[in-house]
Amino acid sequence: MPIMPVFTNLVLSVPISTLHRKELEPNNPISAPLFHKAFFGTNSIIYEKLLSVKLTSTIVRYPHCGQVKRFQLSGREKFSHRIEENENFVGFSKDLGTLCKEGRLMEAVHILHLMDQNDLRAYAKTYVLILKSCGNMKNLSEGRRVHAHMIKFGIESNKVLVTLINMYAKCGSVADACQVFDKMSEIEIVSWTAMISCYAQNDQGDRAWKLFCEMQRVGIQPNQFTFGSVLKACTNPEYMDQGKQVYAHVVKTGYLSDVHVASALVDMHARWGNMVDARRVFDNMPERNAVSWTGMITRYVQSEDSEEALKLFQKMQLAGVKSDRFSLSSVLCACANLEALDEGQRIHAEAIKIGVELDVCVGSALVDMYVKCSQVDCMVDARKVFDRMPQQNVVTWTALMVGYSQSSGHVQEAINLFAKMKRSGVKPNNFTFASVLKACASMADLEQGKQIHAHIVKTGLETDVCVASSIVTMYARCRTIEDARKVFDEILERNVVSWNAIIAGYAQNGHGEVAYKLFRQTRMEGVKIDAFTFGSVLSACAGITALDQGMQVHTIILKTGFQSSISVENSLITMYARCGSIEDARKVFDKILERNVISWTAIITGYAQHGYAKEALNLFEQMNGLGVKPNHITFIGVLSACSHVGLVDEGHRYFASMSHEHGILPSLEHYACVVDLLGRAGHLDEAEAVINEMPFKPDALVWRTLLGACRIHANIDLGKRAAERLLELEPQDPTTYVLLSNMYAAGGQWDAVAKVRKMMKDRQLTKEAGCSWIEIKNRVHKFFVRDRSHPLTEEIYAKLDELTLQMKKLGYVPDTNFVLYDVEEEQKEQFLWYHSEKLAIAFGLIVTPPGTCIRIFKNLRVCGDCHTATKHISKIVEREIVVRDANRFHHFKDGLCSCGDYW
Repeated sequence: MPIMPVFTNLVLSVPISTLHRKELEPNNPISAPLFHKAFFGTNSIIYEKLLSVKLTSTIVRYPHCGQVKRFQLSGREKFSHRIEENENFVGFSKDLGTLCKEGRLMEAVHILHLMDQNDLRAYAKTYVLILKSCGNMKNLSEGRRVHAHMIKFGIESNKVLVTLINMYAKCGSVADACQVFDKMSEIEIVSWTAMISCYAQNDQGDRAWKLFCEMQRVGIQPNQFTFGSVLKACTNPEYMDQGKQVYAHVVKTGYLSDVHVASALVDMHARWGNMVDARRVFDNMPERNAVSWTGMITRYVQSEDSEEALKLFQKMQLAGVKSDRFSLSSVLCACANLEALDEGQRIHAEAIKIGVELDVCVGSALVDMYVKCSQVDCMVDARKVFDRMPQQNVVTWTALMVGYSQSSGHVQEAINLFAKMKRSGVKPNNFTFASVLKACASMADLEQGKQIHAHIVKTGLETDVCVASSIVTMYARCRTIEDARKVFDEILERNVVSWNAIIAGYAQNGHGEVAYKLFRQTRMEGVKIDAFTFGSVLSACAGITALDQGMQVHTIILKTGFQSSISVENSLITMYARCGSIEDARKVFDKILERNVISWTAIITGYAQHGYAKEALNLFEQMNGLGVKPNHITFIGVLSACSHVGLVDEGHRYFASMSHEHGILPSLEHYACVVDLLGRAGHLDEAEAVINEMPFKPDALVWRTLLGACRIHANIDLGKRAAERLLELEPQDPTTYVLLSNMYAAGGQWDAVAKVRKMMKDRQLTKEAGCSWIEIKNRVHKFFVRDRSHPLTEEIYAKLDELTLQMKKLGYVPDTNFVLYDVEEEQKEQFLWYHSEKLAIAFGLIVTPPGTCIRIFKNLRVCGDCHTATKHISKIVEREIVVRDANRFHHFKDGLCSCGDYW
């Protein structure tokens, strides 16, 4: 603990009139000047108080070391007899004023308390200064102490009482302000205005309006400050009628030309959401100052018209009005919203020029601007601004934290920054917690997330809906949806954000049915849902391939007017594509007026998943021709399109163009796409070379892709090497054992198959059962191999027998190579014929009208025999059959498949 504050508090806590009685043995003397230099530095006020007292010695105890130090001070005459009372009055009043101006309110109130004990009162202007300090610091308790001092000495100056009302207004104590106002013996216009302002500041517009009317009733006419206060009270749209009446009164009394009143009118119209009238008043102002310009710019930013805010700032500069920290902070927010980096850097230069770059408001706005521009090196610039600031507030820390939480590869720095913030003594707010929780969610760092959750509980912010919603998202992204639900259920006043968090959480965790039910619950409870809600529930429908439910959501979107939201339209494209209706996806895409990169990526990826490589690549070229820059996800779609149809040369060309033409460094996912492209085409050695030469350590996905290709092309040696690498990374993943076993089985190596299956049994690993499903009238019907649990089992098997006879007439011969069991041929045929996808197709043919499309979904790769059989069935029944397996969509029609038998 620093020495000086300890001693200061000790001295100020002891009445001056009693200091001379604190006598000890007069040893170890120290002169007053030396004592002053050693312990007070420039704190001349405390020093003068000590010099005014005759002390033989005093005692100072320093709690941090437990020692007692004695100092003998030579002083002047005893305080109570030093000089005449008037001189004390002047000196102490001056000292109090100095302390207030320096922001040292507690010291000022202490001295006032000492004066009270010695029956000394301060000047009226001194009370004004102290009360202003109390109001600015919102220190109600100290303000009340000063008020008590005023009552004791009968301070009834109108100026002081008005300042007292203002202090209570800023501290939010309207009742205290009313008592002061009601007891005033002479109420002038400034007193009325102060009380009206008090109501306005504390969102009591009705009382402000009534007092404004009462003031005029007793014959007191409003001035420009009264109008400014009552107009502020009418900024709530609830008091729009009263505001219009005040506006008319302003025009009638000729105050419209006053810059203070006009600025208040601009603010009132803007807060009503009427920027047209706000701008008209602003343009008609005969005189504008920096405050009026800044107010108009700020309102444009708040009304989400940052482009107009930026234009107005430029006009302000052309008009010769000098920028200040307030105008620069506002226009930097506009630059941040527009991601206008060049303009933001120009304003940064101006801030440096006028010397406000290090101001906490300007600095925070600069950090936020650089963060939101999200271009290369912007986070570096944001950090430079942050580190140069002599003082950062919670807004500054949070802005930088948001940037790191959204910056790929720097998410951990957000958590590190949060720890530094706590050590610096800055208290986090709800936005800070939301940002650091987002970082934990991005990293799926459950342990860190739990620690921050505990910290939130300690601070009492767990009831804040914004923070609680972020906690829900964090647990959901960390795959602990049960914990997310517990937090959600404890939120007392849920809003659309909290509902979105839990719906998105269930959708991301593969619980689409629950997500859809929660969406329906929001509708029943009257929650005002937004674009993000629709995006989440559409994602849930896509995840469970629930086309009927997705179409119902689309209908609600049309009814609620969200069809013009680009994010909702993009989600619709993805939903239709993943649910097997690429035609509906294209219809949505074609209706979008202003497509962004996500729109193009969604439709390109959709066509790639459905095996329509030509359409996907044509769209990619159109996108480039229109100047839309692709992102890394776009190229995943392009490379997948090439992979699904074997366009090896084209795939190589697009992969090379990523860095050469588009400045995108390929990620591990892109290399996995190239391995898949080469593996499907049978270029297994080249695929292995890509893995060995890529600048990343290959993950399980890459090796699994190669292993799958080895199984298709029966390259057992390379498949074994890939499996060994895969088992090193994921020894408990049963998929690797299944792929390896299937590869051995395809090659007739049944001993090796038995060995792999024994390994699975020893490690208690089970193979995922093949499952196919079809949605009929919002109900999902699931089927497993040789499944007889469905109520229509007899009809289903009869339908399959009927189809078998018709198929064999067309030349169908069961391909028993796809039966990976060492059994007799006849038994193999039975295994094949009752595969889950065939059962689902038969059921679909029974329960749907002739001519309608049947959509089947399967969790595993469709086998070759089922692929051949489905082609025959599509020709026999004259229907389109869409099958989505683990890799892609197959569109069967007229005996052909969209994949061209390449999958």
